[in-house]
Amino acid sequence: MTAALLGFAAVFALALLRVPLAFAMGAVGFVGLGLLRGWPPTMANAAQVVYDTGFAYTLSVVPLFILMGNFVARAGLAHELFRAAHAFIGHRRGGLAHATVIACAGFGAICGSSIATAATMSKVAYPPMRQLGYAPYLSTGVIAAGGTLGIMIPPSTIMVIYGIVTETSIGKLFAAGVLPGLLTAGLLMAGVAWITARDPAAGPAGPRTPWPQRWRALRDIWGVALLVVVVLGGIYGGVFTATEGAGIGASGAFFFALARRALSWRVLLDVLVESARTTAMLFTILIAAMLFSSFVNFTSMPADLKDWILQQGFSPLMVVGAMMLIYVLLGTIMEELSMVLLTIPVFFPIVTGLGFDPVWFGVLIVLVVQIGLISPPVGMNLFVLNALLKDVPLQQIFRGVWRFVLVLCLALFVVLEVPALALWLPGFMR
Repeated sequence: MTAALLGFAAVFALALLRVPLAFAMGAVGFVGLGLLRGWPPTMANAAQVVYDTGFAYTLSVVPLFILMGNFVARAGLAHELFRAAHAFIGHRRGGLAHATVIACAGFGAICGSSIATAATMSKVAYPPMRQLGYAPYLSTGVIAAGGTLGIMIPPSTIMVIYGIVTETSIGKLFAAGVLPGLLTAGLLMAGVAWITARDPAAGPAGPRTPWPQRWRALRDIWGVALLVVVVLGGIYGGVFTATEGAGIGASGAFFFALARRALSWRVLLDVLVESARTTAMLFTILIAAMLFSSFVNFTSMPADLKDWILQQGFSPLMVVGAMMLIYVLLGTIMEELSMVLLTIPVFFPIVTGLGFDPVWFGVLIVLVVQIGLISPPVGMNLFVLNALLKDVPLQQIFRGVWRFVLVLCLALFVVLEVPALALWLPGFMR
C-alpha cells in the first residue's frame, strides 16, 4: 500500500512539474515495478505491454473510429445536421442553441470524439448564433457542453478504451450509452431553455422556416442516418464486431466524402495525418497507463483497499458516489483519459467486488469525463473553442460553461441513482 501511494504521489508531483501525464505514469510505473520486482522482469514486462498494445486486434477499432469521424467532418455532414435541426426549431427562443445540442448528438453518433465534435460544431453553429445576436457565453457554453455528447452517444473512443482495459463488452457499452446520451442531450436542452427564460436576449428566436424547406433539410441527413444504422445496427444485431463496424463506418464515411467532392489528395493526406497523430497520442497514454497499472497491481493495493472498504461496512452506492466526486475534482486539474486510466486499476476491482455491473460503471466513467472536458481551468473542449474562436475571450467561455457543468452533474446523479437507464438496452444483447 505504501509503495502504491508513493507511486501516485510521484505521478502527481511530475504532473505539477509539467511533465506530460503519459510520461509521468510510464516512468513511475516502470521504475516502481523495477524496484519491487527487479529490472530484468520489469523490462520484459514493459516490452510485452508495448507489443501487446500495439498489435492488439481489438484496439484497431480506435484509429478506425477516429478516421470515420475525420472523414465525416470533411464531408460536411455536421452542417446538414445543424441545418435540419435549425429548420425545425430555429424559430423558437434559444432555437439555435437547441439545434446545436441536437446536431452534436447526431454528429457524436458517427464520430466518437468529444474534441472533434466541439471543434466541428464551433465552425458550424457559432457563426449563425453570433449573426443572430446570441450572447457569447451561451453560444460557447452550449457548443462546449454539446461536444461532450461525442463520447457518450456511441461509438465512443473512451468506451472502447475502457472496455479493452477492463475486458468489458464494447458492444454492451455502446448500447448502454444510448439512453444516458439522450438523457444528457435532453437535460442540456432544458438548461438552454432555463438560461433563455432568465435572459431572453441571450438566445433570440430566428425566422420560421417554411415546411417545404424543413422536409428538404431533413432529407439531406440521409447519409448520417445510413451510417448510424449500418454501423451501430450491425454491432447491436451481432452482424459484425465493433472492430468490423468501425472499418465499415470508416469506409462509408470515405465514400461519402468522395462522392461529395470533399476529398482532394491534400485533404486525404491531412485526414490520415490527423488520425495518425490522435491515435499515437491515445496509444501513448494507454501504454503508459498499462505500465503504471502493472506496478499498482503488483503492490496489491486494489485488493487491500477493496477488503478494507468491505470491512468498514460502507454503503456500496456511497462508495461509488465518492469515486465519482473524486473523478469530478480530478477532472478540473487533469487530462480526462489519463485521469481515468490512472485510477481504473484501483477503482475497478472495488466496484466489481461490491457487485456492481462494469457496464454501468463504464457509463458513469464517461459522464465524469464529460464533466471534466468542460470544467475550468483545464477542460479540453474549452481550449479547443478558445483556439478556434479568436474573438471570444477565454474568461467568457469559462463564464458560460459553468451552467452546463451543473447540468452534466445532474445527469451523472440520475444515472448513478437509476442504473436501469444504462443497463436496460444491454440486457437485450447476448
